[in-house]
Amino acid sequence: MRTFSGFPAKMRAARLPESFFTTLLPLVDDLDELKVTLHILYRLGQQAGQVRYVRHADLLSDSLLLDGLSQATGGAVETALARAVERGTLLRATVGDGETTSVYFANTPRGRAAVEALRRGEPLPEIVPALRPNIFALYEENIGPLSPLIADELKDAEEEYPADWIEEAFREAVALNKRSWKYIRAILQRWHSEGKKDEDTRRGRERDRRRYIEGEYGEYIER
Repeated sequence: MRTFSGFPAKMRAARLPESFFTTLLPLVDDLDELKVTLHILYRLGQQAGQVRYVRHADLLSDSLLLDGLSQATGGAVETALARAVERGTLLRATVGDGETTSVYFANTPRGRAAVEALRRGEPLPEIVPALRPNIFALYEENIGPLSPLIADELKDAEEEYPADWIEEAFREAVALNKRSWKYIRAILQRWHSEGKKDEDTRRGRERDRRRYIEGEYGEYIER
């Protein structure tokens, strides 16, 4: 048995839709199908734009994917893909003039729209890699010049927190005129320990409270 040494203390997160766990996962009864499905969803998550897909040839040549299947062969990939398409997890379309190939989409509204566009003869757009906000650029644009010590802290934060958290924390600090890395780091740490969703809810309630207190009926409300 190959063993796993454990997750690192700081790592980037890969997101999956909630319905994967609540609806799809209980249906999947084949390990190769599950691994290929997860692999494709991960690849799609690394892309940007309206149209996201994975090429058939890229799956067949991915040694990381092949090594994890029951047999490290293209046949195992083919069988798993066929199961995922039959189950309705993935959508398959054929593209190309003359020499054709298959591409795979997640079965989402965007994926279904992309397949329909291909059937109408529209060209397949190029894959657009997702661009993560550069934490160093955010710091220099919103706070000031980098020092070596701050650069090390920023690098650690980029590995520990999701990119959208970092960007939003910078926006919040700038909006409050709290332009310091110490303040931004405290926001990220709070979201990590208390949960960002709870923080969003708390801020929403605070905005509602201020709206009533500062509005036309504010004089009638106890502070």
